Amino acid sequence: MLRVAKTSIKSRVAGFARLASLAIASAAMIVAPGHAEDAPTPASHPEPGDQSPVAITQVSSLPVERQIVWLSHAARSGELERLDDAQLIELFRALAPDTLSRYVQTGSARYREYEFQTFSQQRVKGRWQTKPAHMLVRYRQEPRQVYVKWLADGRNAGQEMIYDEKRDPDQLYAHLGGILNLASFWVPIDGARVKAQSNHTVRELGIDYFTDLFLAELKKYRAAGVEKPSKIEVLNDHGARVVAFTWETPTGRPDFYAKKERLGLDLRQPFFRTSEAWDNDLQLFEKFSFTDVTLKRFDDSVFDPKNPEYRF
Repeated sequence: MLRVAKTSIKSRVAGFARLASLAIASAAMIVAPGHAEDAPTPASHPEPGDQSPVAITQVSSLPVERQIVWLSHAARSGELERLDDAQLIELFRALAPDTLSRYVQTGSARYREYEFQTFSQQRVKGRWQTKPAHMLVRYRQEPRQVYVKWLADGRNAGQEMIYDEKRDPDQLYAHLGGILNLASFWVPIDGARVKAQSNHTVRELGIDYFTDLFLAELKKYRAAGVEKPSKIEVLNDHGARVVAFTWETPTGRPDFYAKKERLGLDLRQPFFRTSEAWDNDLQLFEKFSFTDVTLKRFDDSVFDPKNPEYRF
């Protein structure tokens, strides 16, 4: 569940000291971009008592490319995660309009093959799923191959499915859970059985789908005069903080994906950890959360129904 994170102000001075240090390091990277990863952090930076305005000014004055480098370094090093809620909000308000979209694009490029868990709730055929589905997903972006197992603490526990576009781009192989696990079967990826559980196909399970959706919607937001999110806040998702960006559209569906959308940026990795969307009546119609995202190198057995780990 997403909850508003409580803000502590005790660490603001130290946090902005770290911000300033990182900003100066990023500025140094501009001088020698070919060695950005190796650029040392300068030993001197503004005095701690003056960090808030100086640090934000330094970061916001960097060109977009260097803001992305700075943000990537801050996330990997854990500095971003160590900032308090107020510092995070102030920081992301100060970044250039294109920095966030360019930053999450680096995540799509990096995460081509990975394992993660996802919690999802959707409004399917007008009914809200009161119990989240909790799934283990093994995902390869190209060629698109996906293994999914519904875990015991969520909806439809025990189900499994495999999708391999090399074998059949239009069908997936699946079995139900519990006592109904009598046989496995092939079904269309957008068939009635799938649509009874989800408004999305198996091809739309990866974090890249939500990144691509955001990038496509962002173009429409700007064309409609929506230049920036209506709200930036810090929320908690399954024990981790996210910086959440809310966009509200003038007309909603069908011109846009949603009347209102809220995306929560992971503080360690360049992707949206959460995605929530509301319809024209401001009813929540979907909610996704991604946890335990881990880069992997899969062999072909991971997407083979004959894998002895699976129950096909």
